[in-house]
Amino acid sequence: MGVFVFLPLVLPLTAWPIARLAEQHLHPRTATVLLSVAAGVLAVCSTLCLALLMVVGTAQLPGNPLPDGWSDPEVREAVPYDEVAGRAAIPALLAVLAACARTLWVRRRVRRRAARALAGARGSAVAVLSDPEPYAYALPAAPGRIVVSTGMLACLEGGERRALFAHERAHLAGRHHRFLLAVQLAARANPFLRPLRSAVSYTAERWADEDAAAAVGSRRVVARAVGKAALVSRGTGPAAAPAHFAAAGPVPRRVAALLEPAPAARRWPPVFTTAGLAVWTAAVGTTVSALSSANSAVTLFLVLKAATPL
Repeated sequence: MGVFVFLPLVLPLTAWPIARLAEQHLHPRTATVLLSVAAGVLAVCSTLCLALLMVVGTAQLPGNPLPDGWSDPEVREAVPYDEVAGRAAIPALLAVLAACARTLWVRRRVRRRAARALAGARGSAVAVLSDPEPYAYALPAAPGRIVVSTGMLACLEGGERRALFAHERAHLAGRHHRFLLAVQLAARANPFLRPLRSAVSYTAERWADEDAAAAVGSRRVVARAVGKAALVSRGTGPAAAPAHFAAAGPVPRRVAALLEPAPAARRWPPVFTTAGLAVWTAAVGTTVSALSSANSAVTLFLVLKAATPL
């Protein structure tokens, strides 16, 4: 067990370099998937190691809730532990579980509010709400729906409206809400993963922008739609809006990227480049984290099994 149980708690730092470089050098689709997977694996590993530390720390406490055999002096001597870290892991793990539970509860509440707000709206795929405030968002329910206000439609021209709808359809088709939820939970589980959450929030919007540009056939039209929506919007949609078209992601960077040529669809950058080195560093860190957590879990299991019947 030893030091390996602590590695997954700090190895998310190895993913920091790729958080910003992926935005600049990778295709948005590739960046979104890569960062989400890395964040998810690193979060699971760090949470597992917190749980292992909690078990080890709890085993040292008299009257612990574990089986009676684990409280025997022989078991306490056999189990490797750090008294301070083991006890500190108990409130830390409870805080992680509470934060993740709250995130899921808020997400469920927002979706239920959105469903109630659209209960009387006409149309199956697109719901147009009579509201002077400009906003648009994709509601990933079953089936997914695009919600747009009359205020937003009044601010956009024909081609820009098509770009808006194509953007929101891309969010639904790509199931971007799942990637966003994964990195949100990961950031709750380990604060070191917050840069990846911010990066995925941006790359998911860029992914939708690129799909919209391909569907509309004009990158400038999509850039104009994004910029115009940001100018007319106040940056806040209704309380039921899961994501706001005009406020999602750094708008100036999205517009600037759309005014440039389409990014290459290469899935993996060359090794001897800045982006390639960052990708490999994150991949190595994620692999080491997984191996370290697995090693710690197996070690603790074997020790406890040898010391007392489970």
